[in-house]
Amino acid sequence: MPSLFSRIVAGEIPAHKIAETDDFLAFLDVMPTTTGHTLVIPKKEVDYLFALDDDLYTGLMAFAKRIAPAIERAIPCKRIGIAVIGLEVPHTHIHLIPLNSMADMNFSSKMKPTQEELAATAEKIRQYL
Repeated sequence: MPSLFSRIVAGEIPAHKIAETDDFLAFLDVMPTTTGHTLVIPKKEVDYLFALDDDLYTGLMAFAKRIAPAIERAIPCKRIGIAVIGLEVPHTHIHLIPLNSMADMNFSSKMKPTQEELAATAEKIRQYL
């Protein structure tokens, strides 16, 4: 059965996309820790970050590196934090999180933005790509 993220890649589930290439996709987390919390994934479904082949791994990191400055310009913050947990969805993903304090990386405290708020945030970030 395809992962939730594979279903987003296939267009079966809508997402607030930030950027996309043939191999990678960045989209907003629907239950973010902070406004602008973005997920970056390879389109190929691989469960574990360190199971990616070297080209896909370095490509994913380079793609995330391209997205982070756009988030930072769109969402006032001190820096963009990165987290790879890998337990919640069996599909490799990187969390890019606008940080003003360590508390912004608290995954047990999630926001519940509306679809309209997510759409506005995605548009704001895309303007800086």
